[in-house]
Amino acid sequence: MTRPRVRSALPLPRYTRPRRLAGGKIGYFFLAPKWARRRGCPVQSEPLGTYYDAAVQRAERILLPAFDSWLSGGDDAKPGVGVVIGTVDWMFDEFRLTWSKATAKRTRALSPGQCRVHETGIKMISEYVLKDGRRVGSLNARKIDTAFADTLFEALLLKKEKDSEGNEVLVERRTTTNHAMKTARTAWNTISRANPGVFPLKNPFEKMGLTSGDSTRETPHANYAQLMAFRAKAVEMGYPSLATAALLGFELLQRKAHIFIRFMAEHYRPADRPEHIFVINYKTGTGSWEPLFDAKGEPLYPLLMSELDAMKIKRPTGGLMLRRDKNGRPWASKGEMLTQVERKAREIIDAAKLPKELTFTSFGRHGGATESKDSGLTVLQLQEKGQWSSPNAMPHYLHSNDEAKQDAQLKRIERRTKKTGTPK
Repeated sequence: MTRPRVRSALPLPRYTRPRRLAGGKIGYFFLAPKWARRRGCPVQSEPLGTYYDAAVQRAERILLPAFDSWLSGGDDAKPGVGVVIGTVDWMFDEFRLTWSKATAKRTRALSPGQCRVHETGIKMISEYVLKDGRRVGSLNARKIDTAFADTLFEALLLKKEKDSEGNEVLVERRTTTNHAMKTARTAWNTISRANPGVFPLKNPFEKMGLTSGDSTRETPHANYAQLMAFRAKAVEMGYPSLATAALLGFELLQRKAHIFIRFMAEHYRPADRPEHIFVINYKTGTGSWEPLFDAKGEPLYPLLMSELDAMKIKRPTGGLMLRRDKNGRPWASKGEMLTQVERKAREIIDAAKLPKELTFTSFGRHGGATESKDSGLTVLQLQEKGQWSSPNAMPHYLHSNDEAKQDAQLKRIERRTKKTGTPK
Protein backbone atom coordinates (compact mmCIF):
# COMPACT_ATOMS: atom_id res chain seq x y z
CA MET A 1 0.00 0.00 0.00
CA THR A 2 1.38 3.38 -1.00
CA ARG A 3 1.80 5.81 1.88
CA PRO A 4 -0.33 8.95 1.26
CA ARG A 5 1.81 11.95 0.39
CA VAL A 6 1.70 14.85 2.79
CA ARG A 7 2.34 18.39 1.60
CA SER A 8 3.97 20.96 3.87
CA ALA A 9 3.30 24.68 3.70
CA LEU A 10 6.72 25.25 5.31
CA PRO A 11 9.90 25.13 3.23
CA LEU A 12 11.99 21.99 3.75
CA PRO A 13 15.66 21.28 2.92
CA ARG A 14 16.70 18.91 0.14
CA TYR A 15 15.81 15.25 0.65
CA THR A 16 13.63 16.15 3.63
CA ARG A 17 10.02 14.97 3.50
CA PRO A 18 6.99 15.22 5.81
CA ARG A 19 4.86 12.19 6.67
CA ARG A 20 1.69 11.83 8.66
CA LEU A 21 2.19 9.66 11.74
CA ALA A 22 -0.24 7.65 13.82
CA GLY A 23 -2.37 10.07 15.80
CA GLY A 24 -2.36 12.70 13.08
CA LYS A 25 1.00 14.36 13.82
CA ILE A 26 3.39 15.31 11.03
CA GLY A 27 6.86 13.79 11.23
CA TYR A 28 9.91 14.83 9.21
CA PHE A 29 12.38 12.45 7.58
CA PHE A 30 15.69 12.82 5.80
CA LEU A 31 15.62 10.40 2.83
CA ALA A 32 19.01 9.89 1.22
CA PRO A 33 18.58 9.37 -2.57
CA LYS A 34 18.78 5.78 -3.83
CA TRP A 35 21.54 6.57 -6.34
CA ALA A 36 23.73 7.87 -3.49
CA ARG A 37 23.08 4.83 -1.32
CA ARG A 38 23.99 2.54 -4.23
CA ARG A 39 27.32 4.37 -4.53
CA GLY A 40 28.07 3.79 -0.82
CA CYS A 41 27.11 7.15 0.64
CA PRO A 42 27.62 6.93 4.43
CA VAL A 43 24.85 9.47 5.11
CA GLN A 44 21.82 7.36 5.92
CA SER A 45 18.11 8.15 5.91
CA GLU A 46 16.81 8.98 9.36
CA PRO A 47 13.72 10.33 11.16
CA LEU A 48 14.06 13.96 12.22
CA GLY A 49 11.21 14.11 14.72
CA THR A 50 7.99 16.11 14.78
CA TYR A 51 9.43 19.57 15.51
CA TYR A 52 9.94 21.58 12.33
CA ASP A 53 12.77 23.82 13.57
CA ALA A 54 14.77 20.93 15.01
CA ALA A 55 14.29 18.87 11.85
CA VAL A 56 15.45 21.71 9.60
CA GLN A 57 18.48 22.40 11.81
CA ARG A 58 19.54 18.74 11.76
CA ALA A 59 19.12 18.46 7.99
CA GLU A 60 20.78 21.76 7.06
CA ARG A 61 23.62 21.82 9.61
CA ILE A 62 24.57 18.14 9.80
CA LEU A 63 23.14 15.82 7.18
CA LEU A 64 23.26 17.95 4.02
CA PRO A 65 26.79 19.29 4.64
CA ALA A 66 27.95 15.73 5.25
CA PHE A 67 26.20 14.58 2.07
CA ASP A 68 27.70 17.41 0.01
CA SER A 69 31.15 16.75 1.44
CA TRP A 70 30.90 13.07 0.48
CA LEU A 71 29.68 14.07 -2.98
CA SER A 72 32.68 16.33 -3.52
CA GLY A 73 35.26 13.80 -2.42
CA GLY A 74 34.48 13.13 1.19
CA ASP A 75 37.87 13.21 2.89
CA ASP A 76 38.54 16.96 2.97
CA ALA A 77 35.78 17.99 5.46
CA LYS A 78 37.07 21.54 5.89
CA PRO A 79 35.46 23.99 8.32
CA GLY A 80 32.18 25.18 6.87
CA VAL A 81 31.87 22.23 4.49
CA GLY A 82 30.36 19.92 7.09
CA VAL A 83 31.16 16.64 8.74
CA VAL A 84 31.51 13.18 7.24
CA ILE A 85 30.23 10.18 9.14
CA GLY A 86 33.16 8.32 10.65
CA THR A 87 35.43 11.36 11.04
CA VAL A 88 36.60 12.90 14.29
CA ASP A 89 34.43 15.97 13.58
CA TRP A 90 31.40 13.72 13.26
CA MET A 91 32.25 11.86 16.47
CA PHE A 92 32.43 15.10 18.45
CA ASP A 93 29.27 16.42 16.81
CA GLU A 94 27.36 13.29 17.85
CA PHE A 95 28.90 13.54 21.32
CA ARG A 96 27.50 17.07 21.72
CA LEU A 97 23.99 15.71 21.17
CA THR A 98 24.33 13.59 24.32
CA TRP A 99 25.17 16.49 26.64
CA SER A 100 21.56 17.54 27.18
CA LYS A 101 20.39 13.98 27.89
CA ALA A 102 20.55 11.62 30.84
CA THR A 103 22.27 8.33 30.08
CA ALA A 104 22.66 4.99 31.80
CA LYS A 105 25.89 6.21 33.42
CA ARG A 106 24.76 9.81 33.94
CA THR A 107 21.52 10.69 35.72
CA ARG A 108 21.49 14.34 34.58
CA ALA A 109 22.48 16.44 31.62
CA LEU A 110 25.96 17.95 31.75
CA SER A 111 26.34 21.26 33.56
CA PRO A 112 27.34 24.38 31.57
CA GLY A 113 30.81 24.20 33.11
CA GLN A 114 31.30 20.61 31.97
CA CYS A 115 30.14 21.54 28.47
CA ARG A 116 32.67 24.39 28.32
CA VAL A 117 35.49 22.05 29.30
CA HIS A 118 34.47 19.60 26.58
CA GLU A 119 34.16 22.37 23.97
CA THR A 120 37.68 23.59 24.76
CA GLY A 121 39.07 20.09 24.31
CA ILE A 122 37.12 19.49 21.10
CA LYS A 123 38.43 22.71 19.57
CA MET A 124 42.02 21.91 20.55
CA ILE A 125 41.90 18.48 18.94
CA SER A 126 39.71 19.11 15.88
CA GLU A 127 41.40 22.33 14.78
CA TYR A 128 44.98 21.10 15.13
CA VAL A 129 46.60 21.14 11.69
CA LEU A 130 48.95 18.32 10.73
CA LYS A 131 52.11 18.76 8.67
CA ASP A 132 50.29 17.75 5.49
CA GLY A 133 47.71 20.53 6.03
CA ARG A 134 44.80 18.36 7.18
CA ARG A 135 42.85 19.10 10.32
CA VAL A 136 42.63 16.29 12.87
CA GLY A 137 38.86 16.73 12.76
CA SER A 138 38.79 15.69 9.10
CA LEU A 139 40.51 12.36 9.75
CA ASN A 140 38.61 9.11 9.75
CA ALA A 141 38.52 7.58 13.23
CA ARG A 142 40.03 4.37 11.85
CA LYS A 143 43.26 6.27 11.06
CA ILE A 144 43.82 7.18 14.71
CA ASP A 145 45.80 4.75 16.85
CA THR A 146 47.57 4.95 20.21
CA ALA A 147 50.79 6.28 18.67
CA PHE A 148 48.85 9.09 16.96
CA ALA A 149 47.07 9.96 20.24
CA ASP A 150 50.38 10.16 22.12
CA THR A 151 51.96 12.31 19.40
CA LEU A 152 48.91 14.58 19.38
CA PHE A 153 49.15 15.01 23.16
CA GLU A 154 52.79 16.08 22.90
CA ALA A 155 51.94 18.52 20.10
CA LEU A 156 49.10 20.13 22.07
CA LEU A 157 50.97 20.26 25.37
CA LEU A 158 53.12 23.28 24.50
CA LYS A 159 51.64 26.55 23.27
CA LYS A 160 53.50 29.53 21.80
CA GLU A 161 53.00 32.77 23.72
CA LYS A 162 54.81 36.07 24.10
CA ASP A 163 56.47 37.06 27.35
CA SER A 164 56.50 40.56 28.89
CA GLU A 165 59.35 41.56 26.57
CA GLY A 166 57.59 40.38 23.42
CA ASN A 167 59.69 37.26 22.96
CA GLU A 168 58.02 34.08 21.77
CA VAL A 169 58.17 31.32 24.40
CA LEU A 170 56.65 27.86 24.81
CA VAL A 171 54.22 27.52 27.71
CA GLU A 172 53.02 24.16 29.03
CA ARG A 173 49.25 23.75 29.37
CA ARG A 174 49.12 20.27 30.88
CA THR A 175 45.78 20.52 32.68
CA THR A 176 43.96 21.77 29.58
CA THR A 177 45.57 19.13 27.38
CA ASN A 178 44.71 16.40 29.89
CA HIS A 179 41.08 17.49 29.78
CA ALA A 180 41.14 17.45 25.97
CA MET A 181 42.37 13.85 25.94
CA LYS A 182 39.71 12.87 28.47
CA THR A 183 37.04 14.51 26.30
CA ALA A 184 38.25 12.51 23.28
CA ARG A 185 38.28 9.32 25.34
CA THR A 186 34.71 9.86 26.59
CA ALA A 187 33.42 10.86 23.14
CA TRP A 188 35.00 7.78 21.55
CA ASN A 189 33.49 5.43 24.15
CA THR A 190 30.07 7.07 23.97
CA ILE A 191 29.67 7.22 20.19
CA SER A 192 31.43 3.95 19.34
CA ARG A 193 28.87 1.99 21.37
CA ALA A 194 26.08 3.33 19.18
CA ASN A 195 28.14 2.91 15.98
CA PRO A 196 30.19 -0.29 16.45
CA GLY A 197 31.10 -0.69 12.79
CA VAL A 198 32.53 2.81 12.41
CA PHE A 199 35.28 2.68 15.07
CA PRO A 200 38.18 0.33 15.76
CA LEU A 201 37.66 -1.89 18.78
CA LYS A 202 40.44 -0.20 20.79
CA ASN A 203 40.03 3.37 22.03
CA PRO A 204 43.39 5.09 21.34
CA PHE A 205 42.75 7.66 24.07
CA GLU A 206 42.48 5.05 26.83
CA LYS A 207 45.28 4.44 29.36
CA MET A 208 47.41 7.39 28.28
CA GLY A 209 48.97 7.73 31.74
CA LEU A 210 47.94 11.38 32.13
CA THR A 211 49.60 13.18 35.03
CA SER A 212 49.11 16.65 36.46
CA GLY A 213 51.84 19.23 36.10
CA ASP A 214 52.36 19.55 39.86
CA SER A 215 51.11 16.67 41.98
CA THR A 216 51.87 18.61 45.18
CA ARG A 217 49.67 21.58 44.28
CA GLU A 218 46.46 21.90 46.27
CA THR A 219 43.44 24.01 45.48
CA PRO A 220 43.76 27.09 47.72
CA HIS A 221 41.31 27.06 50.64
CA ALA A 222 40.40 29.71 53.18
CA ASN A 223 40.00 29.36 56.94
CA TYR A 224 37.29 30.99 59.04
CA ALA A 225 39.38 34.04 59.94
CA GLN A 226 40.10 34.72 56.26
CA LEU A 227 36.41 34.27 55.47
CA MET A 228 35.47 36.92 58.06
CA ALA A 229 38.12 39.30 56.70
CA PHE A 230 36.78 38.81 53.17
CA ARG A 231 33.21 39.41 54.32
CA ALA A 232 34.06 42.59 56.17
CA LYS A 233 35.91 44.05 53.19
CA ALA A 234 33.11 42.99 50.77
CA VAL A 235 30.52 44.89 52.84
CA GLU A 236 32.85 47.89 53.07
CA MET A 237 33.27 47.93 49.26
CA GLY A 238 29.53 47.68 48.64
CA TYR A 239 29.14 43.96 47.88
CA PRO A 240 27.11 42.52 50.77
CA SER A 241 25.67 39.74 48.58
CA LEU A 242 29.19 38.41 47.95
CA ALA A 243 29.77 38.42 51.70
CA THR A 244 26.60 36.37 52.24
CA ALA A 245 27.40 34.06 49.32
CA ALA A 246 30.87 33.31 50.73
CA LEU A 247 29.37 32.45 54.12
CA LEU A 248 26.70 30.27 52.49
CA GLY A 249 29.34 28.32 50.58
CA PHE A 250 31.54 27.92 53.67
CA GLU A 251 28.75 26.81 56.02
CA LEU A 252 26.90 24.47 53.65
CA LEU A 253 29.83 23.36 51.42
CA GLN A 254 28.25 24.82 48.29
CA ARG A 255 29.76 25.33 44.84
CA LYS A 256 29.75 28.75 43.19
CA ALA A 257 27.24 27.85 40.47
CA HIS A 258 24.81 26.41 43.03
CA ILE A 259 24.90 29.60 45.09
CA PHE A 260 24.41 32.12 42.29
CA ILE A 261 22.29 30.14 39.83
CA ARG A 262 20.48 27.23 41.53
CA PHE A 263 19.67 28.67 44.96
CA MET A 264 16.07 29.92 44.90
CA ALA A 265 13.94 31.75 47.44
CA GLU A 266 11.75 28.67 47.87
CA HIS A 267 14.83 26.72 48.98
CA TYR A 268 15.12 28.82 52.14
CA ARG A 269 12.50 28.46 54.90
CA PRO A 270 9.45 27.85 52.67
CA ALA A 271 5.98 27.86 54.24
CA ASP A 272 5.89 24.05 54.50
CA ARG A 273 9.46 23.84 55.92
CA PRO A 274 10.10 27.04 57.88
CA GLU A 275 12.98 25.50 59.85
CA HIS A 276 15.00 24.10 56.90
CA ILE A 277 17.13 25.10 53.93
CA PHE A 278 17.36 23.01 50.76
CA VAL A 279 20.98 22.37 49.76
CA ILE A 280 21.14 21.46 46.10
CA ASN A 281 23.94 19.60 44.36
CA TYR A 282 23.42 20.16 40.65
CA LYS A 283 26.53 18.19 39.71
CA THR A 284 25.17 14.92 41.10
CA GLY A 285 21.48 15.73 40.74
CA THR A 286 20.88 15.41 44.48
CA GLY A 287 19.71 17.66 47.26
CA SER A 288 18.64 17.54 50.90
CA TRP A 289 16.79 19.65 53.45
CA GLU A 290 19.20 20.79 56.16
CA PRO A 291 17.88 21.82 59.60
CA LEU A 292 18.44 25.42 60.61
CA PHE A 293 17.76 24.89 64.34
CA ASP A 294 18.98 22.40 66.93
CA ALA A 295 16.75 20.25 69.14
CA LYS A 296 16.36 23.14 71.63
CA GLY A 297 15.27 25.57 68.93
CA GLU A 298 18.55 27.47 68.81
CA PRO A 299 19.74 28.58 65.35
CA LEU A 300 22.61 26.55 63.89
CA TYR A 301 23.64 29.32 61.47
CA PRO A 302 22.61 32.57 63.22
CA LEU A 303 24.72 34.96 61.12
CA LEU A 304 23.84 33.34 57.79
CA MET A 305 20.15 33.14 58.68
CA SER A 306 19.93 36.82 59.61
CA GLU A 307 21.34 37.79 56.22
CA LEU A 308 19.21 35.33 54.22
CA ASP A 309 16.08 36.43 56.09
CA ALA A 310 16.78 40.04 55.07
CA MET A 311 17.43 38.96 51.47
CA LYS A 312 14.20 36.99 51.22
CA ILE A 313 12.14 39.98 52.35
CA LYS A 314 13.45 41.87 49.31
CA ARG A 315 13.34 38.85 46.96
CA PRO A 316 10.45 36.55 47.97
CA THR A 317 10.62 34.64 44.68
CA GLY A 318 13.29 33.63 42.17
CA GLY A 319 17.00 33.45 42.79
CA LEU A 320 18.28 34.95 46.03
CA MET A 321 21.81 35.54 44.70
CA LEU A 322 21.13 36.30 41.05
CA ARG A 323 21.50 40.09 41.21
CA ARG A 324 24.61 42.17 41.69
CA ASP A 325 24.64 44.77 44.45
CA LYS A 326 25.38 47.92 42.45
CA ASN A 327 23.88 47.66 38.96
CA GLY A 328 21.18 45.02 39.46
CA ARG A 329 22.31 42.87 36.55
CA PRO A 330 22.67 39.10 36.94
CA TRP A 331 25.97 37.73 38.23
CA ALA A 332 25.60 34.84 35.80
CA SER A 333 25.74 35.98 32.17
CA LYS A 334 25.39 34.04 28.90
CA GLY A 335 26.18 30.36 29.36
CA GLU A 336 26.02 30.74 33.15
CA MET A 337 29.54 32.17 33.30
CA LEU A 338 30.47 33.56 36.71
CA THR A 339 33.65 35.39 35.82
CA GLN A 340 32.30 38.63 37.34
CA VAL A 341 32.04 36.96 40.73
CA GLU A 342 35.70 35.92 40.65
CA ARG A 343 36.73 39.32 39.29
CA LYS A 344 35.06 41.23 42.12
CA ALA A 345 36.23 38.65 44.64
CA ARG A 346 39.81 39.25 43.46
CA GLU A 347 39.42 42.99 44.11
CA ILE A 348 38.07 42.29 47.59
CA ILE A 349 40.79 39.74 48.42
CA ASP A 350 43.52 42.17 47.34
CA ALA A 351 41.92 45.05 49.27
CA ALA A 352 41.69 42.87 52.40
CA LYS A 353 45.39 41.93 51.98
CA LEU A 354 44.56 38.23 51.99
CA PRO A 355 46.86 35.64 50.34
CA LYS A 356 47.06 36.11 46.58
CA GLU A 357 46.30 32.46 45.81
CA LEU A 358 42.79 32.67 47.30
CA THR A 359 39.74 32.93 45.04
CA PHE A 360 36.01 33.05 45.72
CA THR A 361 35.98 29.26 45.42
CA SER A 362 38.39 29.09 48.36
CA PHE A 363 35.66 30.32 50.71
CA GLY A 364 33.11 27.71 49.64
CA ARG A 365 33.35 23.96 49.38
CA HIS A 366 37.12 23.75 49.86
CA GLY A 367 37.32 25.96 52.94
CA GLY A 368 34.13 24.67 54.55
CA ALA A 369 34.96 21.01 53.98
CA THR A 370 38.46 21.43 55.42
CA GLU A 371 37.12 23.13 58.56
CA SER A 372 34.51 20.35 58.91
CA LYS A 373 37.23 17.69 58.74
CA ASP A 374 39.41 19.51 61.28
CA SER A 375 36.38 19.84 63.58
CA GLY A 376 36.20 16.07 63.91
CA LEU A 377 33.34 15.11 61.58
CA THR A 378 33.38 11.45 60.61
CA VAL A 379 33.75 10.36 57.00
CA LEU A 380 30.04 9.54 56.85
CA GLN A 381 29.07 12.91 58.30
CA LEU A 382 31.34 14.69 55.83
CA GLN A 383 29.90 12.71 52.93
CA GLU A 384 26.34 13.59 53.96
CA LYS A 385 27.18 17.22 54.64
CA GLY A 386 28.85 17.73 51.27
CA GLN A 387 26.53 15.35 49.36
CA TRP A 388 29.42 13.41 47.88
CA SER A 389 28.29 10.29 46.06
CA SER A 390 31.42 8.46 47.23
CA PRO A 391 34.19 9.08 49.79
CA ASN A 392 36.66 8.73 46.89
CA ALA A 393 35.72 12.21 45.67
CA MET A 394 36.26 13.88 49.05
CA PRO A 395 40.07 14.15 49.37
CA HIS A 396 40.18 16.83 46.65
CA TYR A 397 38.33 19.16 49.04
CA LEU A 398 39.89 18.09 52.36
CA HIS A 399 43.13 20.01 52.74
CA SER A 400 45.78 19.86 55.44
CA ASN A 401 46.27 22.86 57.75
CA ASP A 402 49.27 23.56 59.96
CA GLU A 403 46.89 23.97 62.90
CA ALA A 404 45.42 20.49 62.41
CA LYS A 405 48.89 18.94 62.06
CA GLN A 406 50.10 20.79 65.17
CA ASP A 407 47.08 19.53 67.15
CA ALA A 408 47.74 15.98 65.98
CA GLN A 409 51.37 16.09 67.12
CA LEU A 410 50.45 17.69 70.47
CA LYS A 411 48.02 14.83 71.11
CA ARG A 412 50.78 12.32 70.40
CA ILE A 413 53.15 14.12 72.73
CA GLU A 414 50.51 14.29 75.47
CA ARG A 415 49.79 10.57 75.19
CA ARG A 416 53.50 9.77 75.18
CA THR A 417 54.07 11.89 78.32
CA LYS A 418 51.20 10.28 80.25
CA LYS A 419 52.32 6.75 79.34
CA THR A 420 56.06 7.01 79.98
CA GLY A 421 56.43 10.02 82.22
CA THR A 422 59.07 11.45 79.91
CA PRO A 423 59.16 15.24 79.47
CA LYS A 424 57.61 16.83 76.38
